[in-house]
Amino acid sequence: MMKDSSAGLSRRALLKAFAATTVVAAPTYANAAGFLRGSGDIRRIRMYSGRTGERIDMIYWIEGKYVAEAVKEVNHFMRDWRTDGVKSMDLRTIDIMSAAHNMMDANEPYMLLSGYRSPQTNAMLRARSRRVAKNSLHMQGQAADLRLSTRSVNQMAKAAAACRGGGVGKYSGSNFVHMDCGVVRTWGR
Repeated sequence: MMKDSSAGLSRRALLKAFAATTVVAAPTYANAAGFLRGSGDIRRIRMYSGRTGERIDMIYWIEGKYVAEAVKEVNHFMRDWRTDGVKSMDLRTIDIMSAAHNMMDANEPYMLLSGYRSPQTNAMLRARSRRVAKNSLHMQGQAADLRLSTRSVNQMAKAAAACRGGGVGKYSGSNFVHMDCGVVRTWGR
């Protein structure tokens, strides 16, 4: 076995140390809150919209700072597609989405069903369904409704709830999860 003469460690010992570090550093449900507080050097968000056909795969945080141009693109992507209205999304919601996606170790991007909603769009949706809140956090740019075809609603909700960063709603009948940066709470089946 070759030894690194300068450090006095074998190649095998270095690989074992690296493997142990990787396991310890991997995000889990137990350390989700620490993950959100910046334990990672980069944060990435991957989504697509079936409504507009657009896709986004964006690193929006690097070494403790949000990337302004990336955040601008995320805001545009998460716009109200019905009115084309854009609102600055609350970055806490984006952080929750990103952390939950990492915890699930999902390769596919989220399907964005709803990000920002204009008051007009929210009123229209509310007229169609009693499940739409009158003062929805979507209108504040603080919520997103998301779907993954490779993860169940329960898996997605568990990952988002582990972040302890806001509200998580399970909509199993419609196959999506609501994530927001409001009061920590859960609902749905």
